[in-house]
Amino acid sequence: MGELYARRAVAAGARAVALWDIDADAATALAHDLSRSGTDVRPYRVDVSQLADIQTAAAAVRADLGSPDILINNAGIVRGAPFWEHDPVRDIEATLRINTLAAMWLTRELLPDMMADASRPKRILNIASAAGTLANPNMSVYAASKWAMIGWSDSLRLELAKGGHRHIAVTTYCPSYVSTGMFEGARGPLLTPIMTPQQATRAAWNGMLRGTPIVMRPWTVKLATALRGVLPTRAWDLVADKVFRVYSSMDHFTGRSGGPRL
Repeated sequence: MGELYARRAVAAGARAVALWDIDADAATALAHDLSRSGTDVRPYRVDVSQLADIQTAAAAVRADLGSPDILINNAGIVRGAPFWEHDPVRDIEATLRINTLAAMWLTRELLPDMMADASRPKRILNIASAAGTLANPNMSVYAASKWAMIGWSDSLRLELAKGGHRHIAVTTYCPSYVSTGMFEGARGPLLTPIMTPQQATRAAWNGMLRGTPIVMRPWTVKLATALRGVLPTRAWDLVADKVFRVYSSMDHFTGRSGGPRL
């Protein structure tokens, strides 16, 4: 999906695009392909789980391309298993570093320049998840990382508005399952189709351009959030489990073979 966001930026006439990936070869190949359009596309090998890597790469981007007008925090991993099967470092710490802290760290690096330049609109797109709105068995740490992302992202939006920085719009995107391979084996709940990467990125991109605070896709994500808010917890558990089948959606999860890509 990071590639699709980059392609949308190039198609929209971006002057420059910075690609961050832990896979240097993949980033270089994509940059070469996209540069044919005339856009200055630069690849950077970055491990976003490490603050020092983020700080070094952010400085390199500013030196090479200038301060960005658009930031898309897209990196993520998932571990689908009961909580007690999570390794404290490999699973718990890594998930929180990549899914939550990386977005905070990178935004903190770039935000001062975005705040200082009010000459044109700025956009921050934070990719959260429907998992950040509802509890779900076998994804406790992933859900926690996305709950934190949603709380931070939308609070940042309010802080910027309160501080008078209305040229910066923050969009928090909460999609259900997307067929990237990251959630291979997972099943969409009732009336919730698994979206293609193209469908998911289009909704996020359009919401970002409009400055929509929170984008939820598909429509059942909003419905489930509303029902969870009005029903007693035990009643919601029954509906989520027996009617919508949310609580069994990860029962056959296998994930992407070969491990996660950041």
